[in-house]
Amino acid sequence: MDTTRDCVAFICVQNAGRSQMAAAFARKMVNEKDLPVEVISGGTDPADSVHDVVVEAMSEVGFDLSDNRPRTVGEGKLEDCSYAITMGCSATGVCPSAWEGTDLEWNLDDPAEAELEEVRRIRDEIEDRVGSLLEEVTEV
Repeated sequence: MDTTRDCVAFICVQNAGRSQMAAAFARKMVNEKDLPVEVISGGTDPADSVHDVVVEAMSEVGFDLSDNRPRTVGEGKLEDCSYAITMGCSATGVCPSAWEGTDLEWNLDDPAEAELEEVRRIRDEIEDRVGSLLEEVTEV
């Protein structure tokens, strides 16, 4: 059995909303299905904290992001990733120049200033996209 793990990176500028939600859903799915996938998330200019409305929306579906802290994602973290997913927030150019992975742009609305109902819609879309992505990543 092959023990190598794919790496999936969820990237946004602030790492305070969409990428945090995507990583949370992905980690849960990876753990539940015991998938050979490492999940990372980060931003090119991280905020001080995860957006309150994102914390609230995710708590409604069983995730506690209140202690999560946005972090920087640099080329070094992405070198071993097979997939880099940007969320629609101009995080272009974050991947290393010689990187040979798959770069996807999901072009999702920014939840930072959105009302809770809109963040729920974004959250649910992210959950669906993460599920589809992990199916693609783990197909051999």
